[in-house]
Amino acid sequence: MIRIISVAALTLLLVFVLYLPAANPPERFLAQIRSEHATNASFWGEARAELILERALTMNQALSAASPIPSDAQAPATDRMAQAVAQEMERVNQRFFGNTYFRSIDSLLLLATFRLAALFEWLPVQVFIVLAMVIDGLIVRVLRSKEFKPHDPEWFALHACALVLLACTSIVAFVVPMTIAPTMLAAVPIVGTLFLSRVVANFHRRG
Repeated sequence: MIRIISVAALTLLLVFVLYLPAANPPERFLAQIRSEHATNASFWGEARAELILERALTMNQALSAASPIPSDAQAPATDRMAQAVAQEMERVNQRFFGNTYFRSIDSLLLLATFRLAALFEWLPVQVFIVLAMVIDGLIVRVLRSKEFKPHDPEWFALHACALVLLACTSIVAFVVPMTIAPTMLAAVPIVGTLFLSRVVANFHRRG
């Protein structure tokens, strides 16, 4: 059951993420970033909103540096014939990767990194809650094993499937060009950790 739901959810996630750049121009994702930056400024304050934006740009630059597409700055010095071939390949790359669809993908990734950077702003506040729920699940698991209580495979499968669906839904939400309130971002790690703690608590343990 868990495997079927995981494969189905990941397949739908891939289809949806590949469809979004075809349905939305790059300007739509950039406008969403500007809108949510204004929301962050009113919620967190201007200084922390600028920090979130700077963090997102740093993360996006790291992703761009890891891109397999070569750039002129990365090309080594070569003779004239090799330079002519490299320039022609660069023009081919520009025609292939410079269209609207691939520019929308770049803007989509920028929106996702921006929301991920905003989520990081909540982690110092939530770290103790997350640790408490994980430790609670571990304690319940140990106590059940010591009391020789059987584990509950139904609850284990239910919470594991819920965790997979939450992860896929969160990824889709991070790339959809619709406004996400900062408080909604805060709920993602809390709900995910709650499901994870129940998975740990209902996992079979001997000894």
